[in-house]
Amino acid sequence: MPIEYRKNQVQFRDIATVEEAEQLLGWLQNRKSPRIDLSQCTHMHPANLQVLMAAKAKITTWPADEGLRAWLQSALSA
Repeated sequence: MPIEYRKNQVQFRDIATVEEAEQLLGWLQNRKSPRIDLSQCTHMHPANLQVLMAAKAKITTWPADEGLRAWLQSALSA
């Protein structure tokens, strides 16, 4: 499963495809202070990135891959 949902945290694993974006959006809309763990993410479809940008959720852990981390940090860090 590319995205694992917990009570108030979501963890991305491996490749997050476009199919996960709608469920991610719904989950984020129903949380007051969601946390995002990207430590195990290896690729993210831009649709998921757009959802995270709109939600302005707190990223607790960035991806290990330097290129992916740099791309996501530039888009998600305010």
